[in-house]
Amino acid sequence: MLGASMIGAGSILNTFGCRATAAGLAQKGNIMLDRIQNLPQGMVEAAQFPLIEAIHGRRSRRFARGASIPDGPLSYTSKQAPAPLGELEQMLLLTTVAGNTGWSNLIPHNRFYSPNIPNYAGAAGGRSFPSSAGFHTSEIFFTDDSGVYFLPTRDMGAVAAPDGETDMNAYLDAHRSRIVKLADGRLNIPRVPQHMEMHNEWCANVPGSTLIIPVADLAQHMLLVLCYLVQNGACIYDDVNGRPVPGIDRFKALVDTENPFPLSYVEQLGLTEVTVETSTACYAGALMLQALGLGGWMYDGINPFSVLGASDDPEVPGLGFRFDMLQGRPLPHVTGLEGIFEGHCPPHFKTMRAAVESVVARKFGPGGPFNAGTGGPYKKTETIRSSAAPIGEEFVDCVTTMAQYIFDTFGRFPATVPAIFSLMYLQAHQLDTGFYDTHFGPGAYLRSHAAHQQNWG
Repeated sequence: MLGASMIGAGSILNTFGCRATAAGLAQKGNIMLDRIQNLPQGMVEAAQFPLIEAIHGRRSRRFARGASIPDGPLSYTSKQAPAPLGELEQMLLLTTVAGNTGWSNLIPHNRFYSPNIPNYAGAAGGRSFPSSAGFHTSEIFFTDDSGVYFLPTRDMGAVAAPDGETDMNAYLDAHRSRIVKLADGRLNIPRVPQHMEMHNEWCANVPGSTLIIPVADLAQHMLLVLCYLVQNGACIYDDVNGRPVPGIDRFKALVDTENPFPLSYVEQLGLTEVTVETSTACYAGALMLQALGLGGWMYDGINPFSVLGASDDPEVPGLGFRFDMLQGRPLPHVTGLEGIFEGHCPPHFKTMRAAVESVVARKFGPGGPFNAGTGGPYKKTETIRSSAAPIGEEFVDCVTTMAQYIFDTFGRFPATVPAIFSLMYLQAHQLDTGFYDTHFGPGAYLRSHAAHQQNWG
């Protein structure tokens, strides 16, 4: 079996050019590549690529094959035609951005819950990036020359890895089977200021590239935040209108109604948390670009309303998310893509109570992190999963009281931040090294970029 090598000291020595010594220290890793048909050398190199080299070698390498900078000190026109990523390269990148990595370890202890464990998490599966308290409310979309796609992994059960080894072929197949094609052809994002920052118009979403688009259900994230607050004896007040949430006094035995958190602060916190979540996913992919020898970078220079489909331009349907223009609000209120990725708020849920019950079911229902029947990493998984702090009717009533107040008062949920949020993107493309050879000194790209064609064919 062919596995990843250059582990530990071997990786470090290899980074500094001590290849003979590194080879002597090589060990078999736990990533099995032998079942991949016509295994390209690039896959072997990626499995061996040192993390420290990926971190120090990460750059925004924007010049793709087929690109052109027509004038200025860095003018250059590519002599190569645009070329798409290979299917294997693309799958490895997608699973790096948002792939399942086994079972989450959950949060194991809070002395105030004893003998229970915290019930914060929304998902049982681990992913290639972290999420606040294990909420995991984001998913990824992507586009290339062939179409627009959705890859859901947030509620994906762990991909089996017998004896601690991951069969990369089976792993990629498990993710490949989940991809949903939404449309033919590349996502149309016009190269004009209202849709794209002009410093990106020559290099963003270009032919041949793969553009990965993480999208967060911030409405669900905020419901999970409210659950978190109530579980820890806290609630909110409406600092925008300067008043308490009506009816919150009924829950004095459950939450501290004398010292509530300001609504706007809690929502800004939630927005920051999903920003970190989606950006970290992109950063994981940016490191993989180095190992694969691909160009690209992570950026936010495309109008998210254009991407989601809320530009109100019929020629720019984006991903096709529903949006509404609310009275007194200058920006679209995007709520979800029907049947694909629906935000936890009306109109996708009839009431906020229904949305609250949905997140509770996600936690405790089949496949949830606190369902005794869900698999897990523990020796006594059923015992651990069934020991989470329970959520009863009073708890649901308390969270619903705050959530419904927000919707009724502001005409939307959440009140001050988007229900659906997208900001950071990751682009991958075949790099034109000629541009860098022309304008840069040695070291402008890595050995993986130099050998890309040889390694991946």
